[in-house]
Amino acid sequence: MTLAQFTEHRGLLYGVAYRILGSVTDAEDVVQDTWVRWSRVDTATVEDPEAYLVKVATRLAIDRLRSAAVRRESYVGPWLPEPMLTTADAADDVVRADSVSTAMLLVLEALAPIERAVFVLNEAFGYHLTEIASILGRRDDDVRQVARRARTAVAGRRRKYDTDPATQRQATERFLEACLGGDLKALMEILAPDVTLISDGGGLTGAPRRPIRGPQYVAQAILLLSQRRPAGSHVVLRLLNGAPGVVIYSGTMPVIAATLHLVDGAVATIHVVSNPAKLNGVLP
Repeated sequence: MTLAQFTEHRGLLYGVAYRILGSVTDAEDVVQDTWVRWSRVDTATVEDPEAYLVKVATRLAIDRLRSAAVRRESYVGPWLPEPMLTTADAADDVVRADSVSTAMLLVLEALAPIERAVFVLNEAFGYHLTEIASILGRRDDDVRQVARRARTAVAGRRRKYDTDPATQRQATERFLEACLGGDLKALMEILAPDVTLISDGGGLTGAPRRPIRGPQYVAQAILLLSQRRPAGSHVVLRLLNGAPGVVIYSGTMPVIAATLHLVDGAVATIHVVSNPAKLNGVLP
């Protein structure tokens, strides 16, 4: 029964941990550590298994996020969340898809660990603030204040991107076709005037260490990247973080994952991850 109860909530625990951490590897570690703690508990004494498990996973994720913040200070080049394969169900649910998008995860990076946890539990998973206070071991009034700060911070940093799945898929298909065809003009036509390309190679690949801005420069960089992909590699359109994205595989190993963010149907932001340590979430 202990394993069955844990398995029932495993997806929820992973979802909470991933949104707090922005890391597939760290989220999986949190889930594993939560299982270790759960396996040592007399479950007959646990009145609400979901509440108990979410409490453990959330607190572990907060602790890990604080440690990660120190590591990121020495990270080489831009830091992006680890991309993750998602299902069609997640893409069809606008709220769920937005809460796991790389754009939203980057916005959440500006929040303190407690603010991020409160925002994720409340906005993405619908937990009431009194429930969150219990999870975090804090007073209700304190959590309400944290929630207000978090919502204000997110609203001030959040950019409104297109969320219609059909629009996203059509733009991604056009983007991919232009890349594979080496068509600079066609690629520029689907880029917004203020388009920005952000690449995360962690200093381990040839990824640009500064954002690239403007249709001309972004298109040239994308085509150069496409031309330099490993011999024998193949490009696949996949659902990444709740929306269509592009993954380049060399054999069965992913080497690049790209997510596009649209404004009025045009590609406004491109996130490209090539750091090998951050591609486990897009393994086939």
